[in-house]
Amino acid sequence: MRNKTYFLTSVIILLTVVFCFTLEAQQKNVTHRTKFSGEWKSKEPISLGGNIFCSYVESDRMNSKTMKIVEEPNFLTIENPNSHPEAKYTTSREKLIINGKESQINHGQGNEKKFTVRLSADGQTMTINSIVYFITATPYKINVKKKAFTNVTEVWKLSNDGKSITVQANAKSNIWDGERSWKTVFDKTN
Repeated sequence: MRNKTYFLTSVIILLTVVFCFTLEAQQKNVTHRTKFSGEWKSKEPISLGGNIFCSYVESDRMNSKTMKIVEEPNFLTIENPNSHPEAKYTTSREKLIINGKESQINHGQGNEKKFTVRLSADGQTMTINSIVYFITATPYKINVKKKAFTNVTEVWKLSNDGKSITVQANAKSNIWDGERSWKTVFDKTN
């Protein structure tokens, strides 16, 4: 009887050890998700890469070469310096809610942006679909303005090492023919 008890105790201890090692191994295999948070810089703003104007105000993030991103569980805040001399604020902030529901920014005078943001399951890719409305001059007509719009899809891919973000942008507008596509790379500076 004593051998049976000794054997049973040994088996229980062995199974406990195996179970603990299995749990520990699984925890080590969980990939650490790199985040978009940080300070980033590119050679040119996102909007200039496609040689288009896809923002409606000077302080829009699409016009900036630098940005600071703070990532929260359900949203991102993007801050960029406002270099326009008549700017009301020195920093522009845009809050991107990651839920697929439409958000809107309105600066009056027909200038507005509606957008949705989705994050991939692995957290490495963010897709921003936006439509920008703005008032523009009508070609060949003096002082005649019309409402223009640009549809923009941005796919932000974070590199595996978290040191760069590649933004692939595609745009269509009612003020030019066809679709324009371009790529902008931001490098982490901190």
